[in-house]
Amino acid sequence: MSQAANLYPSNIEPEQSGVKYGERLIETGQLITFPNPRIGRKYDISISLPEFTCKCPFSGYPDFATLYLTYVPDEKVVELKSLKLYINNYRDRYISHEESINQILDDFVAACSPLEANLKGDFNPRGNVHTVIEVSHRKEDN
Repeated sequence: MSQAANLYPSNIEPEQSGVKYGERLIETGQLITFPNPRIGRKYDISISLPEFTCKCPFSGYPDFATLYLTYVPDEKVVELKSLKLYINNYRDRYISHEESINQILDDFVAACSPLEANLKGDFNPRGNVHTVIEVSHRKEDN
């Protein structure tokens, strides 16, 4: 086996078409969950994603942010690699700060159904403007 073959996951072969395997994984990335190992115990999970990018829908300029996700799981926990791939899918989307953070929380809640979730997008200043968007979710008692 060549050394180059070791650079690729065993189930993904390099493509001659110019599309890299990482780009394919990002394009098809979906949030994956697994069973909460401590159902019934209320605990916080905090995740930071310091390399979030999207594009301004008006100018096309890139926007950069650090995302801070904190949630209290119910029956499911998000798998971190799937979260990374899902978040990286925003890099070429023309989407506002407000819509991106709200959409990410909506998708996260749909996948995990947490008891509580808070997502904060701290966008890098551009043109002397610094924006922070924060959205929350709390599961209704049945």
